[in-house]
Parts: sequence; structure tokens; C-alpha cells
Amino acid sequence: MLRVAPQRIVQLHVAVERKSDARVQGLIQKAEAASVPVVWVERSFLTKWIGHGRHQGVVATLNPDARTVTLEAVLPNSMEYPNPAARQLLMPPLYLVLDGVTDPHNLGACLRTADATGVRAVIVPKDRSVGITPVVRKVASGAAETVPVVFVTNLARALEQLKASGVWVVGLAGEGDQWLATCDLSGPLALVLGAEGEGLRPLTRAHCDFLARLPMLGVVESLNVSVAAGVALYEVVRRRFDRV
Repeated sequence: MLRVAPQRIVQLHVAVERKSDARVQGLIQKAEAASVPVVWVERSFLTKWIGHGRHQGVVATLNPDARTVTLEAVLPNSMEYPNPAARQLLMPPLYLVLDGVTDPHNLGACLRTADATGVRAVIVPKDRSVGITPVVRKVASGAAETVPVVFVTNLARALEQLKASGVWVVGLAGEGDQWLATCDLSGPLALVLGAEGEGLRPLTRAHCDFLARLPMLGVVESLNVSVAAGVALYEVVRRRFDRV
């Protein structure tokens, strides 16, 4: 947050027990450079304040993020909210669509991989998503600030908008018609993944151009959705680098 959106930080609360820690000192320097106030408190205060002890002695309070990213803003013909990584790669637009992912750890992990692979935007339904919670931000390790997340009212309609903009929509499902590795992944592409257990909803499946699958050579029936997203996104990147 200090690196990509310091203007949103109201205060940085730091445990006095970590005052001599080199990593914390680095954070303090970044905070001071960005004119972010630093408040020293007891670690026990932070634990009681946020309700658990998994804070590593540093907690930031933020101004609400009032930015609303629309689907129109991230379509191929728009660069209003580009992912910096995607801009640097200079490759065709890549989108990640998550249908019904409600676990904050999975969403955070997906955002982290999306940032690493140059995804232009992550698209999720408003009523079937966990939202951008503090846990999501922590797991995403900064990617919640760099990857636009588009919340849509109607996911099927959003997929149709993507297709109308020249984006190839590929759903991942165990019963997919072909291996993802054999698909044409060179152009503008949206990968669609469903929640664990339920998978893609029937209406979502119906609006995909086709379904693809990942190799499953063991006894388990499916991968964790964030793992599947990582495998699939890096397959796209690998194939595109092979063409450069």
C-alpha cells in the first residue's frame, strides 16, 4: 500500500516491540517519505484492535476506496484503468473472471497471480463474491491495489460484452472439450473459473465460447480455484512468450 497507494493511508500503527527491526525501519522510512503519520503502540493493542495476532506488528488505517471500476473502462479499446504489468507486457488483453468465489484467501491469491501475469482486470459478480476485504488485501500482497476488480450485476451479460469487444471467453471445467494447452490463447482472452465444488454455473457455461480443462492425473477431482487460476494464467503467458 505504501508503494502503490500511499495517499489512501491515514496512519501507520506499528508495534513498539518491532521498533529496532530492520524491515520495520524500512517501512517507517517509506511512510515518512510519503508523509504518512506513524503511531507506536503495544503489540497487544493491535491484536485486540483487529481481532487476531496475524498482523506482524504493522497495521494501516485507510481512507475508503471510492473508485468504482466499470467493465467499459477495462475493455480492449480502453486504457483508463490498466494493470501496469499488462501495459509493460504489451500483449493482448487478458481477463480473469471468477464465478462464485466467496473465500477471501482464494480471491486474494487470484489477485496476486493476476498481477504477476499481467491480467487487465478481474471480473466478479456483485452478489456472488467475497468483495475486497482486509483479508483479501493481505493475501493479495498489494495486488488489490494494482489489478482492477470489476463487480458486475449480471455476469452473463458481462461475458457477452467481452465477446462483443473481441475477447475470446474460455471457461475452465473438468468436462471441458479440450486441454487448455491445445487452445488458441494468442488473442484477447478471458479465463472463467467457478467456485470449488459447484464450479461454473450453467448460465455462465452457456456464455463461454468453449470449455477447456487442465490435466488431472491423480485421484483428486479438482484443484483449488486459486491454484487452477495460477496454472491457467501462466499457461497463457507461456504460450504468448513462445510467440514473441
